Amino acid sequence: MSYKGTLFTVSAPSGAGKTSLVTALVESLKEVRVSVSHTTRAKRPGEIDGVDYHFVSHEAFLGMVHRNDFLEHAQVFTNHYGTSKLWVEETLSQGLDVILEIDWQGARQVRELLPEARSIFILPPSRECLHERLTGRGQDDAKVIAARMSEAQNEMSHYGEAHFLIINDEFEVALQEFRAILLSQRLRLENQQQKHHSLLESLLS
Repeated sequence: MSYKGTLFTVSAPSGAGKTSLVTALVESLKEVRVSVSHTTRAKRPGEIDGVDYHFVSHEAFLGMVHRNDFLEHAQVFTNHYGTSKLWVEETLSQGLDVILEIDWQGARQVRELLPEARSIFILPPSRECLHERLTGRGQDDAKVIAARMSEAQNEMSHYGEAHFLIINDEFEVALQEFRAILLSQRLRLENQQQKHHSLLESLLS
């Protein structure tokens, strides 16, 4: 009996600290991988193709949609994002957990296709805190930040669709809660039965 990892979707409004939490989790927990999405948006300074994203043209992305290459795909603002179905399947089959950093639309698509997937939503402790984090980046002007705050409110309204909710007030506390979610799924009876099939058989023989 082969042991398969668990697929997790992680959604949050921009500025809630999702990427920082995912990065810290992967550094502190073994046997977990983060999916690298395909996107049509332009590469930002310092980003590496194949590491941060797979940067593709609009035409190439639509071709992948047509071939049903994506587990999920969505449009965010004016750009498209998608998750490779083959990569996710191969990684899970190796017994590794997979994290998808996607918006609520993508998370909903994944739950419909793979009901066994677990979804996590991350929220900021307040609207004021979210605004401060977006402003503190120093990357966007007031107009862009206002648009992101409006989009964040829409994104946050879908938190109730997730299986787990984390409030990212104190980073270390949020990280501990994030880690606990993954570990609790690994300890579920059906997962332990798959992973330790031989041991359980020998104990009961």
